[in-house]
Amino acid sequence: RLHKGLGPMQRCVRCAVLLALPWTLSWTFCGAPTTTQTSGSIGRAATASGTASFRSRSPEMEQQEAQRLLEDILGVVRSAGIEAGAVRGLQALRATLLTAVEAARDGELQEALQTIQRLGTERVDDAPLARLLRRLFQKLGSTYVKLGQFIASSPTLFPAAYVREFQQCLDRTEPTNFQRIKRIVEADLGRPLSEVYESFEEEPLASASVAQVHSAVLKTGERVAVKVQKPGVDRVLKADLGFLFIAARTLEFLSPELARSSLVDIVSEIRSSMLDELDFTKELDNVETFRRFLRQNGLERIAAAPRTFPEASSKKVLTMELFSGVPLTDLEGISRNSKNPEQTLINALNVWSLSVRGCEIFHADVHAGNLLVLEDGRVGFIDFGIVGRIPPEIWSAVEGLVVSFAANDARGMARNLIAMGATEATVDEASLAQDVASVLGRIAGLEPEVVLRGKGDGRVVAEVALDNDQVTELLLEVVRVAESNGLKLPREFALLVKQALYFDRYTKILAPDLDPLRDERVAVGEYTSGPVIDV
Repeated sequence: RLHKGLGPMQRCVRCAVLLALPWTLSWTFCGAPTTTQTSGSIGRAATASGTASFRSRSPEMEQQEAQRLLEDILGVVRSAGIEAGAVRGLQALRATLLTAVEAARDGELQEALQTIQRLGTERVDDAPLARLLRRLFQKLGSTYVKLGQFIASSPTLFPAAYVREFQQCLDRTEPTNFQRIKRIVEADLGRPLSEVYESFEEEPLASASVAQVHSAVLKTGERVAVKVQKPGVDRVLKADLGFLFIAARTLEFLSPELARSSLVDIVSEIRSSMLDELDFTKELDNVETFRRFLRQNGLERIAAAPRTFPEASSKKVLTMELFSGVPLTDLEGISRNSKNPEQTLINALNVWSLSVRGCEIFHADVHAGNLLVLEDGRVGFIDFGIVGRIPPEIWSAVEGLVVSFAANDARGMARNLIAMGATEATVDEASLAQDVASVLGRIAGLEPEVVLRGKGDGRVVAEVALDNDQVTELLLEVVRVAESNGLKLPREFALLVKQALYFDRYTKILAPDLDPLRDERVAVGEYTSGPVIDV
């Protein structure tokens, strides 16, 4: 009754919010899977339960489901032990209490409670619940910060209010003491720090929830960036993901129709994505895959990705070339490093577009901080922690969508969205095209803002304020249009479109008169195995 009139995913998210606080208390008595074998058995159990819950359950089937759920919970507890669960449970309890106190002080707790009370009697705005959940996630630490970022980047999976709110889930934390970082590096590489690096800066360049980055110089003389996993992160992440699995399984057991929202499948995708981030050898492979793509297609003269050093890398340590450059939104810096800023933008767009079709992976986080204009004028792609892979069955639809977007062709976009999405009914292409045209009109009407920013060295430089909220709102609008016309789009679509919107903003900044479809320098939607000429 609380969720009348809502879709399965909105009901699912609201259930998660309503159960979040009690679950943090019950987690005191639970552990989490810490071995690959255990997590594999969990995945099989989840699949079995999801299939069964699509049908009406007989008493015998319900008893079997309850037995499977109990076995999963006991398996999780046995795999981690009571002690690990208790420690994380106490941390969760503290985070919950702090969140409640702060939200009460700011008046947000009362607003959220009033929202909950109105559920079932009227349609309500999920924003207060999303805000409260985001506060709690940031207090709970690394796992939930990453989960928040997953929500923010997945508008095809989560309600708009949560996608908007979790844009504010910043992954910045206090740095870990250098001596602890040093011990991790030495233990994981199996050698003293002084045998690998000539020098190693104690102050990090950046610190996030899972890792922090230090500058260093190798024994062979190369200046490098060293990404080091923070202590205890793997244990916390696995414990929290165990909790998320149990919560998802319990929700589907209590409300079988939630299986239609693929809740356990979503949790499995989150788990896979987040555990991949714990293994830095996978990010190293991503970087090398992209570098190989650049090399094989003659693109190294216009673009670069950091060289990696496998002999100084491991699961918890990633050593790579330290790039020197400026963000793509730094107007003064671009002019200093590039004789032709417009061509630099075209190079970035070409390389990224070609990687979508011609590389095993594409960079799925091309905000300004991850696209640099290097001192030699090339475009530098950094941070391959988030990458996308396009399933072969939707390649042609993706390519058609890119071309249609560049041509401002609403009918073509509608046709390719239909080819890409999952639907149980016939979609009215004309109606969808009309809605898409409205979104294209909004995109065309947006203008970037040039602002002056002070730098640490006393300089004041002109930069472009690229509004991430605008990009998110446009992406949410595209998803809303698709869903209102009966389409369910894959997560890869959201990743692609968000990057395309970023490049649309960059074009308005650096090349406002550029026509991507008619300019022969632009290779949008095309793939060639031959070299790209640096004009």
